[in-house]
Amino acid sequence: MKKLLYLILCATLLCGCADQVPALTTEPGFISQQSGEIAYNSRFDGQTRIELSDSGIRVSGEAEDAVTLSHDIIYYEDRDTYESGRPYGEGGNRDKHTAAEAAAHTVVNITEPGAYLVTGKLSAGQIRIDLGDDACDDPNAVVELILEDADITCTVAPAILFLNVYECDGDSSKDTAKPDVDTASAGANLILRGENTVSGSYVAKIYKDKKKEKKLWKQDAAIYSYMSMNVFGPGKLTVFAENEGLDTELHLTVCGGDIAIYAQNDGINTNEDGVSVTTILDGNLHILAGLGEEGDGIDSNGFLVIRGGTVVCAANPASDAGVDSDMGTFIHGGTVIAFGVAENPIDPNSAQIALNFRFPQPTADTIKIVDENGASVFVFDLAADEHFSQHPRRYTEAVISCPDFRADQTYLPAS
Repeated sequence: MKKLLYLILCATLLCGCADQVPALTTEPGFISQQSGEIAYNSRFDGQTRIELSDSGIRVSGEAEDAVTLSHDIIYYEDRDTYESGRPYGEGGNRDKHTAAEAAAHTVVNITEPGAYLVTGKLSAGQIRIDLGDDACDDPNAVVELILEDADITCTVAPAILFLNVYECDGDSSKDTAKPDVDTASAGANLILRGENTVSGSYVAKIYKDKKKEKKLWKQDAAIYSYMSMNVFGPGKLTVFAENEGLDTELHLTVCGGDIAIYAQNDGINTNEDGVSVTTILDGNLHILAGLGEEGDGIDSNGFLVIRGGTVVCAANPASDAGVDSDMGTFIHGGTVIAFGVAENPIDPNSAQIALNFRFPQPTADTIKIVDENGASVFVFDLAADEHFSQHPRRYTEAVISCPDFRADQTYLPAS
């Protein structure tokens, strides 16, 4: 007989003045909502096609001249100091790479706004979007990166890097930060078609060769954007990350897609302290984080807002959270199953009920919740899940939220 799961916190309605999904324009180039699914209406009339292959890369279509190839990937070098004697960075031996390993990677550079469809396989390379140093202030500096049955591997840095595009929230600050942001005009857009795989590394912090040791580079994830980014379906994306999975330096909005992330550290991270907003509008997310020594499922250094979709997160069971934020986690819709230490409670201004479970012993059992009449309202089997079964782990805590939970019901765990 399976162990009884003990409900530590009773079901309560996380009520208040929760907003509805912000109104979003349906003009070309912006997010639209149709029949409950979030789609992307391209602002561009044509596309540039990039066919990846280890034997050669073919470019055709609208902006062929905007795509170039190079071997100048940004990576953490095998050194401790600059020739000046100043420290090189904060990395250790496991973060270093040889010049030969870096040179073996082909960088596919995208240098102009447009829609770029990427397909095929690249075993050692990076897609780098760099529209120039002034792009962050130019609302036309927008790139749609469409992955269609693409397979990209990079062992020295992120496999996909949005370096310079338009920042849609350039005036953001801690004083004006709030949990609702509209990233519709963001310059970084990732659109998923077919089945895609991205296997990426990271770049540990590198200092400038100056006395005060200011940061030159730091790219923590397999997919990394320096500006706010949107992710759209309807395709699939599997991310294998040597460090973090999907990161931005400001906001991230997930509008759809079937996304699985296997990360040694955080699965998703938005890292502007007190400002960043991670928003889940739709999609099917499975995140197995903390496969190394630490890592949250979703970690926002600002706000985390879930309005729809299915989000299943598992953190490092020893110390980290399935969902974690510094400024507040809001669940207004969708289904959320988050395994790990429940460090931060769900914000009471959320529109949907959340249940917090603490198990008497670490468990990998089926989680079943029934109402006061014994009717099953929620079931999740860790061992049967196609993603979690590949990396079985036991957990002591979980946060669960779904639209079927009601404020006027009593819910109990069932054996």
